[in-house]
Amino acid sequence: MTSPDACEAQAAALAEFIAEAVDGTTLRIAVAESLTSGLLASRLGAAPNSSKWFAGGVVAYMTETKHRVLDVGPGPVVSARAAEQMATGVARLLGANLSLSVTGVGGPDQQDGQEVGTVFIGIRSPRGELHVAERQLGGSPQEIVDSAVVAALRLLHARVHALGQQGARSH
Repeated sequence: MTSPDACEAQAAALAEFIAEAVDGTTLRIAVAESLTSGLLASRLGAAPNSSKWFAGGVVAYMTETKHRVLDVGPGPVVSARAAEQMATGVARLLGANLSLSVTGVGGPDQQDGQEVGTVFIGIRSPRGELHVAERQLGGSPQEIVDSAVVAALRLLHARVHALGQQGARSH
C-alpha cells in the first residue's frame, strides 16, 4: 500500500505530465466520478493551464444521479458498462473530446456483486473509442480512493501520450 502523501505526490506529478502533453492540442478533457468524489477533477484543475484544456467534471455518487445525469442505463453501476456510459455521458454534457470515468467499491461492503477495491476506469477517446480498465485495489476506503485517482491519472496520461504520438505521425 502506498501512503496518502505518496499518492498525492504521484497524482500531482501525473496531472502536470498530462497538462504538458495536452498543451497546444485540441484535446478537451472531462471526468465523471463516483468512487473518487471529485478528487480526480481537483487534481486536473490544479494542473498548469488547466483552464485551456480541462472542461470539468461531474461527481455522480448516487446510483440515481448516474442514471439521470450521465445516462447510465439500468443495471449495476460498478461495472465496465457503467464506466463506458459515464465517460460517454460526461463527454456529451461538457463538450469534451477525451473523457475519463471512475466507478468502484471503496467499502466497507460489496456493491453490485463486486468486492471491495474493485474499480472500473473508462476512457473515451476523440474518435469515440471506449476502453475500460479494471483494477483490484487494497487498503482502507481512503487508500482505495487515493489509489484509484492515481490509477485513473496513469491511464489518462498513457492515452494522452498515445494520442500525441498518433498526431505526431500524422503530420
